[in-house]
Amino acid sequence: MNQLLQKILAGVLVVGFIASTCVFTVAENELAVRSRFQEIIQSNYTPGLHFKLPIDTVRKYERRIVSESFVGETFLTSENRGLIVDYFVKWRIRDEARYAQTFGTDTLAAGQRIADIVKDGIKNAVAQRTLEEIVSAERTAFTGDMFSRASATADALGLELIDARVRTIGLPPDVESRVYASMQQSFGRLARQLRGEGEKDALRIRAEADRRRMEIISEATRESLKIRGDADARAANVYSAAYGRNPEFYAFYRSIQAYKTSLGKEGDIMVVSPESDFFRYLRDPAGTKR
Repeated sequence: MNQLLQKILAGVLVVGFIASTCVFTVAENELAVRSRFQEIIQSNYTPGLHFKLPIDTVRKYERRIVSESFVGETFLTSENRGLIVDYFVKWRIRDEARYAQTFGTDTLAAGQRIADIVKDGIKNAVAQRTLEEIVSAERTAFTGDMFSRASATADALGLELIDARVRTIGLPPDVESRVYASMQQSFGRLARQLRGEGEKDALRIRAEADRRRMEIISEATRESLKIRGDADARAANVYSAAYGRNPEFYAFYRSIQAYKTSLGKEGDIMVVSPESDFFRYLRDPAGTKR
């Protein structure tokens, strides 16, 4: 009985061992590649339980995005001025089969390779520009071309370059003060030039505005004089027609208006003969005496 039990246990162990060599699991954060005698048989496994032959080898890789930072890298501008650049890279495996063929199980080699690709791209971008162009431009302006070229190179390795950005740009301590002073003078000249151009444009705009203002005022004055002339002519015609019906009343009314505006003001002096027609209606309200 004991021998039978031992045989059963031995059989279970053998079956369990064989089963363990024929199945494998893939987690949510993993990629898997199955190979046989160094030849890749299958990749692109979904998370879960999968089967294989005992002679097959399964290699697993990180599915998630990998972030790496690099500090203190030195690059030379087109003026041969050194820049100390800190940058970071984000990448992940896009094609696990190609990645396995390129790097095998050496994950550190993949990170170093993608870092070298980005570093070469930044080096070329910095070498094509002066220090002033790099400082004054947006960082994405000189890293955009680098990113597209680096992405194409990474794709050939089975990698996907998610992001690559420059965080800080510094200068060596021995040249930092001198470069900053030179940049300050350069930007000062640029500021004076821009202010001069702005003042010239301001004078031109003001002169144009004043000229336009005078044209508008002249046009309005001419139009108002024309309207007033037409109104005065029409008023004269109306007055003439109205006063022509009673000339005597018109003469009386005009005399009253003249008295109102000429007499009764303190300090006024009038030198007029009492026999003048001006006092016609003062001498005789009927206006018959002259």
